[in-house]
Amino acid sequence: MRRRVLLLVAATTSLVLVAFLVPLALLIRDVAADRAVQAATTQAQALSSLIATTDRASLEVSVAQADQASAHDLTVFLSDGTQLGHPSPHSALVRLGSRGTSASADVPGGREIVFAVRDGTGGNAVIRAFVPDALLSAGVERAWLVLSGLGVALLTVSLLVADRMAQRLVRSTIELADVSNRLSSGDLTARADTNAPAEIGVVARALNHLGSRIDELLAEERETVADLSHRVRTPLTALRLEAEALQDPDEAERIGNGVDAVERAVTQVIAQARRRSSEPAAGCDAAEVVRERVEFWAALAEDTGRKPAYEIAPGPLPVQCSRGDLTASLDALLGNVFAHTPDGTDFTVRLQPRPGGGAVLWVEDDGPGLPEAGLAGRGRSGTGSSGLGLDIARRAAERSGGGLTLGTSPGGGLSVRMDLLGLP
Repeated sequence: MRRRVLLLVAATTSLVLVAFLVPLALLIRDVAADRAVQAATTQAQALSSLIATTDRASLEVSVAQADQASAHDLTVFLSDGTQLGHPSPHSALVRLGSRGTSASADVPGGREIVFAVRDGTGGNAVIRAFVPDALLSAGVERAWLVLSGLGVALLTVSLLVADRMAQRLVRSTIELADVSNRLSSGDLTARADTNAPAEIGVVARALNHLGSRIDELLAEERETVADLSHRVRTPLTALRLEAEALQDPDEAERIGNGVDAVERAVTQVIAQARRRSSEPAAGCDAAEVVRERVEFWAALAEDTGRKPAYEIAPGPLPVQCSRGDLTASLDALLGNVFAHTPDGTDFTVRLQPRPGGGAVLWVEDDGPGLPEAGLAGRGRSGTGSSGLGLDIARRAAERSGGGLTLGTSPGGGLSVRMDLLGLP
């Protein structure tokens, strides 16, 4: 942008200077020539009165003195063929003047001017003045140099001014883009400089308003989610009390553990809702989290007649995903297996180190698979559920720098792969 502005200003200024300086330079040349011709004409005409009234000897002295005092060549051709002053040939213009016609013309080396006059004998005499090229262009070269210097100076000043303006425009544009990138990355405190020039300042104010509005909406959403999650605690407390009142200690412990898990999930939702998206989440040991969750789901798998297979690499496997996010993701994926496959459907959980650091988590089942493609989007489901399970896992993987991939398992069911990047 800066280069384009400079090129535009340079082209525009150059056109203006050419349109102004070229005619002025030609005018200076013509004025210099006219001035030299006028001076020669005046000196030649001064001799016309002497030719008719002065005797031959006095005329010869006067013409010689005039020729020596003048920068031009002055010659007088009398009617009897006598030549006075500067020696010069009988040119065609001189012969024309001897016939009574005054004229001037450009000749090699300068300009020739002749005047036809009457001498003392009544015959036709000719006064010739020759102006050399050096006098015709006297001072022109210096004036052209001054004009050229003036043009270069004006062009330089215009480029300096344009460069300052372009720098400000480019700097404001870059700062505006940087603020936009910071907003897109989650830094909602980023604000643009509203003192930027012209339309960029308008865009900066609009972008600042957008950032403030996004911050307000997200704050409202976080508070709403936290409030809804907090309300769940009341029925959870009642459920815990009922579990503790059960006669069977094993059953009471099992239900109590389930209530604890739900309460931990609710606490995690509240903490995540109140946490700003720009705040980095701490990593965790993927092997420890996966091992803990498969032990939790093992009892339900046994109750539903499933035979799970676990292939968990020995830890530690540090990943950028937080413990809460990884727990919620694995619970969502295993919950989908139990919710959307018939009882007795086997599944596999595999966790392996990822080349370059991190881990890769697979959850595969032998069920019917996805009813249609593209169900990893938020809120999409083909079975009447909320459709958030796969999206929870996808977002957790993307926050850790990885991703979620859906495929077909060896048993024909669904295969979900989560790539989790390692800690830097």
